[in-house]
Amino acid sequence: MFAALANPHRFMAFSRWAAPAFGAAAVLAIGIGLWLGLSGPPDYQQGTTVRIMYIHVPAAFTAMAAYACLGGASFFSLVYRHALADAAARTAAPLGAAFTFLALVTGSLWGRPMWGTWWVWDARLTSVLVLLLLFIGYIALRAAIDDEARAARAAAILALVGLVDLPIIKFSVVWWNTLHQGESIFRPGGPTIAAVFLVPLGFMAAGYLCAFAALWLERTRGEVWRRRAQALEVQAAGA
Repeated sequence: MFAALANPHRFMAFSRWAAPAFGAAAVLAIGIGLWLGLSGPPDYQQGTTVRIMYIHVPAAFTAMAAYACLGGASFFSLVYRHALADAAARTAAPLGAAFTFLALVTGSLWGRPMWGTWWVWDARLTSVLVLLLLFIGYIALRAAIDDEARAARAAAILALVGLVDLPIIKFSVVWWNTLHQGESIFRPGGPTIAAVFLVPLGFMAAGYLCAFAALWLERTRGEVWRRRAQALEVQAAGA
């Protein structure tokens, strides 16, 4: 798949129809998820507050997926000097930062009635905050270096080092005694969430991932056009 889309012309042809398709799928999945979630029963312990889960959990999951995409694209950019991979990495970072910020804000809104506080230095919460700082650091590092090639290399190294935060986020509730609840979906023995909550959560997660894919493709297309225009300017100036 990567080899097929590594060619910019093939990527532009694929993304021309794939981005709207992912966007339509995102609208459909999120619409179904919200309808099922808001029309479903409240939780016997959390009441209607549990509905924040439909925004918070998919945002956190998508934030981690976005960083995995950033890390993967950075690897191909650093090792193979692939311009399209670098463009994909650059455009993934702001999207990942937005989803991570959404996860932190909704987590605080959920934590206030459940824990009695907006924030605690819990292992899961802190590692997600570190994820946001990694996204911001990547963006800032690229902006701080004028030479695009040097900026791409430095940011790619930062992104690859930051990948260590993903397993920390995932297993923080297992490795440490945290306030954050343990894994309840992807766990041995199957999910512990009732189907009435799990089904809309699944639709929301799928919708968030499709939304990220659509935005990522569109932003990467824009970055490709920007670089082409920049190359033409340089060529015209040297003529």
